[in-house]
Amino acid sequence: MTMKIRTLIADDEEGPREQLRAALARLAPELEIVAASVNGCDAWDDCLEHEPQLCFLDIRMPGMSGLEVAQRLAQLAEPPQVVFVTAYGDHALSAFEAGAVDYVMKPVEDVRLEQCLQRLRQRQAANGAGDMGEAGESDALVPPAMSAATLDLLRQLLPAQRPAMRPIQASQGREIQLIAPEDVLFFQSDSRYTRVVHRDGEAWIRTALKELLSDLDPDVFWQVHRSVLVNSRFITSATRVDENTMQLSLKGSEEKLPVSRQFQGLFKGQ
Repeated sequence: MTMKIRTLIADDEEGPREQLRAALARLAPELEIVAASVNGCDAWDDCLEHEPQLCFLDIRMPGMSGLEVAQRLAQLAEPPQVVFVTAYGDHALSAFEAGAVDYVMKPVEDVRLEQCLQRLRQRQAANGAGDMGEAGESDALVPPAMSAATLDLLRQLLPAQRPAMRPIQASQGREIQLIAPEDVLFFQSDSRYTRVVHRDGEAWIRTALKELLSDLDPDVFWQVHRSVLVNSRFITSATRVDENTMQLSLKGSEEKLPVSRQFQGLFKGQ
């Protein structure tokens, strides 16, 4: 039995999203579409939930762009392989031509998509892990992690200057409290609310964690758990409790924050 390859598609336009889904079903039936995300924020959240091995990301999406999603994916302990989906004339196209990353252009054509899939197959074969095609379980594609060249390319393509982070607005009775992002120690989310712990106390907001990500600098605010986003400037230590468990200690807080397996690669030591 062929092992299915967990695959995510992200595009804010339904037509191209479904066209790509259908094309992949024809050309690579061993790919299992575990999520079809409608924007960048959902794509990131779906990646944490389903842990895909392969992602097709539209570059231009509301919330977070495909480039920003890929940048965050690169922080995971086991990053998926990424293929970008782009329109003609996109500013990133010339950089992709260098071959550092895979891409397909919209509208996606079978011939070009097959070339992309073949490149994945060749890359897989070069890694000595088998072939992608009509093969047994041992030959199933497990895409390689994002390379250093890919990360360098993403940094070049992303805007050099991010917009200033906007204050966090929290309702307290009749008052709207404005919290400077740089004063936030961490955000902790449940199914309905997000807890904001800051220098002067804490507050609760209705904004989901995934929606906060598009307004926060990923170099400052690190996601360490599906429900926790932490200001890295307040981290004092990361302690490994056992083989699968890690906790963070923060300046100005007695709470210990969990680090999920996916994000433990952020804390490698020297």
